[in-house]
Amino acid sequence: MRRRLTLLVAATTCLVLLAFLVPLAFLVRQVAADRAVSRADDVVRAIVPLVATSDAGELELSLSGASVPVTVYLPDGRVLGAPAPPTAAVRLASAAGQTFTVDGPAGREIVVPVVTAHGTAVVRTVVPRAELTDGVGKAWLVLAGLGIALVLLGLVVADRFARNLVAPIAELSAVSHRLARAELSARATPAGPPELREVAGALNHLAGRIQDLLRQEREQVADLSHRLRTPLTALRLEAETLRDPDDAARLADAADAIERAVTAIILQARRRGSKRPRTGCDATAVVSERVAFWSVLADDTDRAVHRELPGTPLPVAVPADDLAAALDALLGNVFAHTPDGTDLAVSLTARPGGGGVLAISDSGPGFPQSAPRRGVSGSGSTGLGLDIARQAAETGGGSMRVEAGSDGGARVVLELAGPLTMA
Repeated sequence: MRRRLTLLVAATTCLVLLAFLVPLAFLVRQVAADRAVSRADDVVRAIVPLVATSDAGELELSLSGASVPVTVYLPDGRVLGAPAPPTAAVRLASAAGQTFTVDGPAGREIVVPVVTAHGTAVVRTVVPRAELTDGVGKAWLVLAGLGIALVLLGLVVADRFARNLVAPIAELSAVSHRLARAELSARATPAGPPELREVAGALNHLAGRIQDLLRQEREQVADLSHRLRTPLTALRLEAETLRDPDDAARLADAADAIERAVTAIILQARRRGSKRPRTGCDATAVVSERVAFWSVLADDTDRAVHRELPGTPLPVAVPADDLAAALDALLGNVFAHTPDGTDLAVSLTARPGGGGVLAISDSGPGFPQSAPRRGVSGSGSTGLGLDIARQAAETGGGSMRVEAGSDGGARVVLELAGPLTMA
C-alpha cells in the first residue's frame, strides 16, 4: 500500500508538471525568438530613414556600425552592407512594396521596402537560428531541474504520508494475527486517521469482549463440572453397597473414570487461553485399557469386539486423557447408535515416520450425512462425539476422517502424529 500511494502521488505530480512545464517550455522558446526578431527589427527600422535621405557613402558607414548584419538593395542594383544575393522575399518586397518576415534555412529573414526618388530600395536582415533559440536550452534545463525537484519533493511527502498511514494498518494486522494465535492480551494503539483509530478501538473492544466471554465460559464449565462431583460421590457410595464384588469394582471404576474426566475438564477450562506444553502418551496402553473397559458392556449386549493392537508401546503426540476421551466418545457412539449384537472392531497400527493410525469400525447402519458436523446429529444425540475425537487427533497435528466400512457400517480413522515429549 505504501508503494502504491507513492506511485500514485508520483504519477499525479508528473501529470501536473507536464501540463504546466510543456506549455511553459514552448512559451520560453517563443519569447526568445520574439526577442531576437524584435532586436533585429529595431536595427532595420533605424536604417530605413537613412536609405531615403542619405547618399551611398553615408549609408554604407551607417550599415557598418549596425549591431546586426543589414543589406540594402538600391534601385540601381547596387548592394550595400553585408553582401548577400537578392532572395525571393527581397524581390517580392520590391515589387509589392510590403514588409515580409520569412523563415528560411539560415534563420528568420526580415525585408522592408523603402520608396526613394530613384525607385524602391529594400532593407534586409537575417536573424540566425542560433539567436532565435539563444538561452532556450538553459531555460529548459532549469525547468527540467525544477520538475525533477518537485517530483522528488512529492515522493518524499508521499512516502512520509504513506508511512504514517500504513504503520497503524500494519500494527492492526499484527494485533489481529496475535489474537488469532489466542494472545488475547494483545491490544492496538489508536493512531493515524480517525477511521483507523476507530478500527483500533473496535478491535480492542472485540479482544476484551472475547476475553470476557471465555472467562464466563471457563467459569460455567468449571462450575458445571464441579457440580458433578456430588452425584459421583453418591454413585461411588452406592457401588460400595453392592453385594457382588465384581459389580461393585466395575461400578467404582466407572465412577473413577467419570471423576477423572470431570477433573480434566476443570483443568482444561482453567488453562484455556494459555499455551499448554504438547505432551504425548503410549497409545497402545491407552487403547488397550479403554477397549478392555468397553468389552464388558460389549459382552452384555452380545457384541463381538475385534481388536488389532500392537504388542509394543506406540508413542503419539496426544495426551492420554484426550486419547481416552476420544476413544470413549467413538465407542460410545457405537453402543448408542447401533442395535445390540452389532460387532465392532478397533485397530491401532504404527504410521511410517512416527505416530499411529487408530480405526474404529462397526457393522451397523453407518453415519448420517450430517454426523461430521459439530452439534448436528440425526440420531437425537448432541453431535459432539466426533468433534471430541477430531480435536484430540488435531491436538498433536493429526487428523480425522469418517468413511464407510467394508461391510456398510461406519468407520472412523484417527491419524495420530508422533510425539514431541512423553507424559
